Amino acid sequence: MLLHMSTRIQVVVEEAEREAFRAQAEREGVSLSSWLREAGHRRLRDDRPRLDTVESVRAFFASLPARDGDEPDWAEHKEAIARSRTAGLPPL
Repeated sequence: MLLHMSTRIQVVVEEAEREAFRAQAEREGVSLSSWLREAGHRRLRDDRPRLDTVESVRAFFASLPARDGDEPDWAEHKEAIARSRTAGLPPL
């Protein structure tokens, strides 16, 4: 007979992160512990290539389709980054 043991772990997060995690778990109808476990399991299943070496970054960019036209200027990039930080968040 196989016995499964549970172990508690402590994770240090900022108060705002904890509240965001808890609120999302509540929206999904699960406990914070369950939500964090599922987030960890998703991370373990994540099969996206890691970009942690110069070679892997070069291979990644080489695999992208060729672009036509000019790259947006830095101001446009900064605006897109700022918009992405709040995309999908509930209004305050």
